[in-house]
Amino acid sequence: MDLGLKDRVYVVTGATRGLGNAAARALVADGAKVVITGRDEKSVADAASALGPNALGMAADNAEPDVAARLIATAREHFGGFDGILVSVGGPAPGFVADNTDEQWQAAFESVFLGAVRLARAAAGELDAGGVIGFVLSGSVHEPIPGLTISNGLRPGLAGFAKSLSDELGPRGIRVVGLLPARIDTDRVRELDGLSADPEATRAANESRIPLRRYGKPDEFGRAAAFLLSPAASYLTGIMLPVDGGMRHGF
Repeated sequence: MDLGLKDRVYVVTGATRGLGNAAARALVADGAKVVITGRDEKSVADAASALGPNALGMAADNAEPDVAARLIATAREHFGGFDGILVSVGGPAPGFVADNTDEQWQAAFESVFLGAVRLARAAAGELDAGGVIGFVLSGSVHEPIPGLTISNGLRPGLAGFAKSLSDELGPRGIRVVGLLPARIDTDRVRELDGLSADPEATRAANESRIPLRRYGKPDEFGRAAAFLLSPAASYLTGIMLPVDGGMRHGF
């Protein structure tokens, strides 16, 4: 199936590694052009180089108030258009309720929540019919994950924001979608498993609760993201797609 991605232009934040990078790879593989971001200039340059000539890297922090306008302008100037954005950010600091400080909450709110809202608002003002705004969220939207209190607090709020935005932008033909990964085999998930006394046992226990009995591969997430962002998903909006191997047992 042709996803209709050839020569479409997307901004993908947090794309030097992990889920954002997997999404960018899948988009480029199907013919799209991407502007990718990350906080470290060298990491961004290396990631863009690995993606090839249809990728441009830009060092940026989602918490910066002007980053959205700069990214969209860069996409238009370098690739001649702007068709959508995928907002992906690194996970906030782990910890239980008593562990996390006000400073950690504030930093996560600025980057994970308010930064995403700013990016989406800016994109909404620049997109035409057929455009799309995507969010990489988490399975914690539906069920809190022990030891990730800050993420548990912020991700469901972003899902609510995304749903509201989809209602507002639908009449203009602009879609808003979310992806809810669970145990995808990224550096972040391995880091979280490593916080336990026995990481291998923790992974085995998690896999036993997944119907497919394994962690997902980043490329599997990337392909799901590319489909949702593509014209092939033109009648999908306001949805939160679990990419979790069946780990969520609700409908």
